[in-house]
Amino acid sequence: MPQEQRQYNNRQKPQNNLQDYGGRIPPRDKDLEEAVLGALMLERDAYSVVCDILKPESFYDPVNQKVYAAIQSLGASQQPIDLLTVTDQLRQMGQLDEVGGPLFISELTSRVASGAHVEYHARIVAQKYLARELIKFASQIEAQAFDETYDVDDLLQEAEGKLFEISQRNVKKDVTQIDPVIGQAIDQIQTAANRATGLSGLESGYHELDKLTSGWQSSDLIIIAARPAMGKTAFVLSMAKNMAVSSNIPVAIFSLEMSNLQLVNRLIQNTCEIEGEKIKSGQLTPMEWDQLMSRVKHLYGAPLYIDDTASLSIFELRTKARRLVREHDVKFIIIDYLQLMNASGMRFGSREQEVSMISRSLKQLAKELNIPIVALSQLNRSVESRGADSKDGKRPQLSDLRESGAIEQDADIVCFIHRPEY
Repeated sequence: MPQEQRQYNNRQKPQNNLQDYGGRIPPRDKDLEEAVLGALMLERDAYSVVCDILKPESFYDPVNQKVYAAIQSLGASQQPIDLLTVTDQLRQMGQLDEVGGPLFISELTSRVASGAHVEYHARIVAQKYLARELIKFASQIEAQAFDETYDVDDLLQEAEGKLFEISQRNVKKDVTQIDPVIGQAIDQIQTAANRATGLSGLESGYHELDKLTSGWQSSDLIIIAARPAMGKTAFVLSMAKNMAVSSNIPVAIFSLEMSNLQLVNRLIQNTCEIEGEKIKSGQLTPMEWDQLMSRVKHLYGAPLYIDDTASLSIFELRTKARRLVREHDVKFIIIDYLQLMNASGMRFGSREQEVSMISRSLKQLAKELNIPIVALSQLNRSVESRGADSKDGKRPQLSDLRESGAIEQDADIVCFIHRPEY
């Protein structure tokens, strides 16, 4: 028997054990996998069509994984992809014999007439890979759920994090021709023109701020940052009251620092214009009681939703935010504050990487829900260490944002609260 034929007959078989899938045959299609590989070596531009859809692990057969890895390497270095170059690349990688030699590579191309349907076939291969990933994920969670040494809350966080990771790896959005988008842009301009205020976004109730921003815009991530006790929470609560009570815009507040009772007390102070110490102690004059009872009525029935989960993860936030938008038509979300959030279930090398992931996820969520999201942020102590007579004095700068430089990259608007007299 010729050496090449022996190599082909003895080529590596799939290592995936059926026990990993509960003894059942996992989703895969060997013929489609080989058809995609053959088409990639026949059609000049086929790789550019599927490079965002497939990766080596998308293939079930480990031999096909190695062949695609060689094609991916050629594509990354912008070299031609054909029968000869792929064979040579596998030889350089020391894997030509493992896949079955040149005979197997030539067999791949001979089985495909053209690459006309390569994208359609590639998406089927990708879907089957996603199905295998979900089966594996579900099996792991099932095994851990049976193990009583696992804390159920930790397991839920881990499961949500892993599922989010799988969905982010596989969700792709198709391109859109510009015509319908132009129509949407014109509609938005006409809507703004018909408003007396001339604003295209949501009004905050702070007129000078609204002039600067044209209102809070849909899909924007807005960061409001300051040192502690500068009034961040008071500012966003006043803004939430303006929007929910005065303009009847549904607003959701995720408070990681204060309880819902504390937040409502501060809302009452704002609405009734009574000092906070008097609200806390209850030492109000008869006139102040009348003022309290008459003005607090405005808060009843307001479309204002508060969540005071102390250690909120970005995955819980996504779930709750989607539900609020779906069930209550929430148009504006406030998070107090970003650095108290976590990404449970996912491992990071540093806190900075975790905050970067949270910041990026908030921007993705704003874009997905098509609403503005405001996140409060702390500043580091470099503000206080600067001398008052320095060039910028104690005015906050983008570099003062705590724990991550990614915040300034992900945010559409960064606002600082600065009180020189304080």
